[in-house]
Amino acid sequence: MTESSIKRESRSRLLLLNERVAGLIGNGFDWIFRRDRLVTSGRTPFELVYDSDLMKVRYYDLADETHINLADGSRMPINRNKYPVPLVLVPPLGVTTETFDLMPQRSLVRYMAACGFRTYLIDWGTPGREHAHLGMVDYADQMYATALEHIRAHSGSREVSLMGWCMGGLLSLIFQGLNHDPDIRNIVMVASPINLRGGGIVAGAAQALNAPAHLIRKYTDFRLEKLDPARLHLPGWMTTLAFKMTDPVGSVATYWDLVTRLWDREFVVAHSTTANYLNNMLLYPGGVVQDLTIKMAVDNDLASGRIVIGDRVAELSEIDCPILVFAGETDILVKPPIAQKIMEIVASQDKTFRIRPGGHMGVILGSKAPDGVWADSVEWLSERSGPRQTAPRKQR
Repeated sequence: MTESSIKRESRSRLLLLNERVAGLIGNGFDWIFRRDRLVTSGRTPFELVYDSDLMKVRYYDLADETHINLADGSRMPINRNKYPVPLVLVPPLGVTTETFDLMPQRSLVRYMAACGFRTYLIDWGTPGREHAHLGMVDYADQMYATALEHIRAHSGSREVSLMGWCMGGLLSLIFQGLNHDPDIRNIVMVASPINLRGGGIVAGAAQALNAPAHLIRKYTDFRLEKLDPARLHLPGWMTTLAFKMTDPVGSVATYWDLVTRLWDREFVVAHSTTANYLNNMLLYPGGVVQDLTIKMAVDNDLASGRIVIGDRVAELSEIDCPILVFAGETDILVKPPIAQKIMEIVASQDKTFRIRPGGHMGVILGSKAPDGVWADSVEWLSERSGPRQTAPRKQR
């Protein structure tokens, strides 16, 4: 190596060091004093189709954009030839609407809209103590029906496809089990728990409750369903804790990664956005907690194919629309067998189960989600979102 090349290499190293020191100082200042500048969630423009005291409906069009940027650095042109059947994204309760719009380069709403779907999102709102009485019947039947009514009026299409993550998938399934709506064209479910005897943290907790609950029923007059729902609401910090406890080592490691990569603006933005999302989980209404505990954790009703919601029965075994089910390969909350159970229950002839990389959140929100669940869903839905080739199913 010549003397001049040694000098050039030394200058390059010095410049790199200066850049990293400047980045470390700037990012560190923002992280401590101006963290809101580092949070990039919820940036996709939308039209508010419906707005009530709690639940809202959003429509994402990307009318002013020609392409979207993806996490791998590539650009994807926007398909303006919209599919006839709109897509309704359904998040679970307990999380913010940023679930499906986490970062500009990793946004499910942007991706689906760019792929040619008229994309709607049900926003379950921010429940407070005054909403403690709300149960599954309110979300899975009444609010869900209201949301679809306004989506159909806005889109001009009776037919819709539903795509839900975790409890969002359950709400979609229960709605269809209650109503057998012939215009629900397709259902996509991601990491939704069906059989709570199938292993994993959620199933383990359910089984731990099962034995003492049956003893209490047998030998006492105490009934959880008679308890005031206001006593059972779960604050947002408990939801946050539950997610973080699924990977306590990883939760600590991410802060160490932040310290060692504080010079990297892109990493700091991604870390801050994800941390802000996790640290701002929402309250679970007591009525929903009551229903989930009794009907799913103790009685495991969903695995039987029927569940009582209010004064009606959701017959999951009579659902016959096409259904695509995903499970996360490393999901310790909802292990693949827990999600796969629905394949044995529904009457659909067109049904598919796939395992994709990621844990409970990663499978739908992680860096591998665009090439996994997102791309698979687009391919599957695109084949089933055109004009009907056969007569619609009869209303039951």
